[in-house]
Amino acid sequence: MREVEITSIHQMTPRVKQFELVADDEFDFQPGQHTQLHFERNGEEVVRPYTATVLPGTDSITLAIKRYDDGTASVYMHDRKPGDTIRIEDLDGNLYLRNLDSDVAFVSTGTGITPMMAMVKQYLRDGNGEVTFLYGEKNQENIMYRETLDQFEAEHENLNVVYSLSDEAWKGKTGHIQEHIDDVISSPKSTDFYVCGVPGMVVETKEKLADIGVSDERVYSEGWEDDEVSEE
Repeated sequence: MREVEITSIHQMTPRVKQFELVADDEFDFQPGQHTQLHFERNGEEVVRPYTATVLPGTDSITLAIKRYDDGTASVYMHDRKPGDTIRIEDLDGNLYLRNLDSDVAFVSTGTGITPMMAMVKQYLRDGNGEVTFLYGEKNQENIMYRETLDQFEAEHENLNVVYSLSDEAWKGKTGHIQEHIDDVISSPKSTDFYVCGVPGMVVETKEKLADIGVSDERVYSEGWEDDEVSEE
């Protein structure tokens, strides 16, 4: 457990803020891994996971957090101000790049984009294959990191960014992002897939990938999503 200071807060979308957190020493983690926020509410400890969107090796990380009006941790964080301190765990988790020589696809929706941002930065720096970044949202105003992703795509010939909107008609793709996987990836069977979003989306994406012949060994997620869906 470490105490970190919130040094800046940036409003990314109407409901998402990005928080810069600074510690006394460097953060050591694999891009894509998450921390756990700890705080007390009504005498009970609340613990919630959030993923760093930056690369390791400095004394700061950034977290992008969406506010839910009936949420506990998201409301707590959105009420913080620069200069406040919070308690977080060291970063860990199952989402991190396995093979920098393989073609990769990052598939996410909503705030599930956060681990993908760290991983795509690492892959564009160190990887040797083709990259497809698929991101689904409800409408354009809620697309996170759009300017950054568009800039990455302009700077890297091996990156293809694909957006899909489920609740807005526009010139781009519409519907669920996982529906477009075989439209935009020419060789899915030889591609590593990293998937993050609401549990239902993750499970549907895994089913889609299985249907088009992608091996389970090439599909990576946090791993708890199947249980979450089966309990609904």
